[in-house]
Amino acid sequence: MKIGVFDSGIGGQAVANALQLQFPHAVIQVLNDKQNVPYGSKSPRLVLQLTETAIRPFLDGTFDVIVLACNTATAIAIETLRAKYPNQKFIGIEPMIRTAAGLTKTQTIAVCATPATLASDRYIALIQRYGTHLDIIEPDCSQWAYLIENNQMNRSQIETTINSLCERGADVIVLGCTHYHWIKELITTIAGDMVSVIEPSEAIGRRVENLTKAT
Repeated sequence: MKIGVFDSGIGGQAVANALQLQFPHAVIQVLNDKQNVPYGSKSPRLVLQLTETAIRPFLDGTFDVIVLACNTATAIAIETLRAKYPNQKFIGIEPMIRTAAGLTKTQTIAVCATPATLASDRYIALIQRYGTHLDIIEPDCSQWAYLIENNQMNRSQIETTINSLCERGADVIVLGCTHYHWIKELITTIAGDMVSVIEPSEAIGRRVENLTKAT
């Protein structure tokens, strides 16, 4: 099996590492677009253009699955890519609102994501389908991807945001950007045992398995 993993920056490597553990014999190639990272503050038109250009090496027909390991690229570009390349299987990443809705006891969740993801039609549709009964906090994480990409993030920057979410009663924190996977352990430590911190790595693996079985 051959899997292509794309993200705007280093977040995709975290997804690829998780997939390699689940599929040890798979050939997994990673592409990023560090020249243009982060995508989260860019216009939808530019995100679509950059995503399609960046994944071009994956569109040679040899990849069983292409994973858009970027919430912003998924939200904006995946439907267009599926329509344009109908013979290629794509898997996207989106915030785990449905899972969070099933986990929360306080009916308050937090979604840490980029401005582009939070403003996207796909995200809004997820909220309308699974989250209308929830109090959903969307903290300002607009600088996180840049800081993580450039190794400038520190504990105090994260602590202020996470403590605020906990004080407001959030018992589930959704990581809606793959860059944030690199700081999941720290977020979990700060949030404490009463808060679930979730991201979709395992779900991506299940989706890869289902798609490739159907081949």
